[in-house]
Amino acid sequence: MLSGATGFIGSAVLGRLTATGADGVPSTAEPGQPPEAAPELTVRALTRRHVPLPAGVEQVRADLARPESLSGVCAGADVLVNAASHVGSDEQQCELINDLGTAALMREAARAGVKRIVHLSTTAVYGRGPHRGAAVGDLEPAPVSPASRTRLAGETHALQRGAVVLRAGLVTGEGDRWVVPALAELTRRVPGYWMGGSGRLSLVAVEDLARLVTGAVLRLPRTGGAVHHAVHPRPVRLRDLLETLASLNVLPPLSGELTWQECLSLLRANPGRIRERQLALLAQDHFYRGESLWEACRCDPGPGPLARLSGAAGWYRRQLRGA
Repeated sequence: MLSGATGFIGSAVLGRLTATGADGVPSTAEPGQPPEAAPELTVRALTRRHVPLPAGVEQVRADLARPESLSGVCAGADVLVNAASHVGSDEQQCELINDLGTAALMREAARAGVKRIVHLSTTAVYGRGPHRGAAVGDLEPAPVSPASRTRLAGETHALQRGAVVLRAGLVTGEGDRWVVPALAELTRRVPGYWMGGSGRLSLVAVEDLARLVTGAVLRLPRTGGAVHHAVHPRPVRLRDLLETLASLNVLPPLSGELTWQECLSLLRANPGRIRERQLALLAQDHFYRGESLWEACRCDPGPGPLARLSGAAGWYRRQLRGA
C-alpha cells in the first residue's frame, strides 16, 4: 500500500516500485545497472481521486483529510509506505492530513496486521539551524511551521506502530515546487551570493529518494520504531547549487557576495512569498548524517543531487516560465 501515490515523492516511489527489471522485481540500483533479486511486489495506490496509474497497480480512493474514508484501505497489505503529507501553511489542513490523517492510517495498518511501515517525514522538524553534520538523536526536534509541527506529530503516530521513519532533506527534481522555485524568487529579491554561498545543505534527488524508500521496503528489518535521515551523504554547497542551476539556464547567473544583514535588508525591501526563516534554511548550514541508511538498504547513493539536476532542468525551466 502506497499513500500519496500521485504526489511529488509518492509518484517517484510508485514509479520505482513498478519499474521492474528483467527478473520482474523493483530495483534499488542506479539507472542502467541490473537489479538485485528481491521479493515480487504487488502495489496498491491510495489516491484522493481516480487518476491513470501504471498497469497492474490497484487504485484505492481515500483521503487522509477524511479519516472515515480510510476504513479498510490496508486490508490484505503486508507493507505500508506513507508518502502523503500537506506541506503548505494552512494550519487546519496540516493538522487534518499530517496529524489526524496519519493517526487514522496507522490505526488501519494495525487493524489489518500490516507487517512493515515506512513513513516519509522531513528534516524540517529540527527547526532553525544552523545544523552541521548531526546524526539522528543529536538534535531535539523544534519545528517552527504548521507543516513541520504536524509532520512531527505524524512521526509519533507512525513510530507507535513500529514504523521506519525517513526524514528527507531538501528534495529536488521533476515535481519540486519548493526548493528551486524558492531559489528563483530569492535570487530576484536578494541578488548575490548569500553569505558568499558558503551554506551547506542536505539535498536528495527525488529519484534517489525513491530508490532509498524502495530499499527500506525490501531490506530494512520488519521491526521498526526507528528514525533515519534520508539525505545524500555529501552535503551540497549553496554556491555550487546556484552555479549549477545557472549553467543549466534554470536561474540567472549571480555575482557579488552579501552579508547576512545585507540579505535581510534586501529581502525586506523587496516583498515576496519567501520569508526570512526560509531564506535562512537555504543560506545557512543545514546538513545531516545520512550514510548509514544507504548502507543498511544496500543502495548506491549515486552521483548526487547536483548531477541529477540536468535531467530535471527542462521541467524547471517550463515551471519557472509559467510562474
